[in-house]
Amino acid sequence: MALHMAGREKWREARLEIQAQIPDIELANGPWTEVVCVAVLTERATNSRTVVRLRPWSGSWGGTAVVPRGAFRARLDLTLSVVATVGGVAGRVVATAQDSWLVDLTARVPVRQRELDINEMDFRDGPHEWLRPFRDAPWLVETSGDMPTIHLNTGFEGVTELLGAGSDPTERAVGRLLATQIATDAWTAMFHSAVSDLEVDGDGVPQWPSGWRDWVLRSMLPDILPELSPADGLLEIHGRRSESSGWHELQPLIQYAASRRAHIAKNLGTVIRVLGRSGRESTG
Repeated sequence: MALHMAGREKWREARLEIQAQIPDIELANGPWTEVVCVAVLTERATNSRTVVRLRPWSGSWGGTAVVPRGAFRARLDLTLSVVATVGGVAGRVVATAQDSWLVDLTARVPVRQRELDINEMDFRDGPHEWLRPFRDAPWLVETSGDMPTIHLNTGFEGVTELLGAGSDPTERAVGRLLATQIATDAWTAMFHSAVSDLEVDGDGVPQWPSGWRDWVLRSMLPDILPELSPADGLLEIHGRRSESSGWHELQPLIQYAASRRAHIAKNLGTVIRVLGRSGRESTG
């Protein structure tokens, strides 16, 4: 959902009408009582969290979530959960919606998955002082915000020019290969960030994160642990990292999954073919 200028130039509060369908048969037959459906709005950038209790209404559950403009910065995750008392323990999550909604306060057009943010600046004398110790690095990947950011160092001669190479086939191919390497670094950094930020329930079971972290994990886990389901893969990844047992053995698999997402084999093949053709033409 894109709320920027949604019907008016300025707004202070948005009201989202939410309706959820929950399988009544499963609710009736499960080992739980005091079932409640809740909608949860969260934003990592501001560490804000709003929980809205939905009410049974005409065969479904419904309610209104209020979004104050001043309480959030940019992009919220809206998820649905079913909470119940299980084994005498209240507040246990027994079900969640498979997909979440994204509520974007700054976008004019609703888009679920955005491109990575690209920030071009000279690390030596740019406005971000924390980048200055990395003045010799051609790029850095930052994963602390709502969207991952790739910082390109314009002070590193030739990087931005090569990425924007135009008509020359060789330069264009090498530029694509450079972009692929940057993308591989970004996927690797995003995966490690997503795993390190996992939250667990009362039993120590890791919960799926929201936003881009959820997308990254679901994209890469099938390549890292193809024999496991996504849920089992998440549990295995969390266990290995928490116990430091078998975590190092996963690093080549993480690197492989990142390279697949960045299409490094395809782009490397293109560079090899272009360079081979260029070499034959220069000797012919």
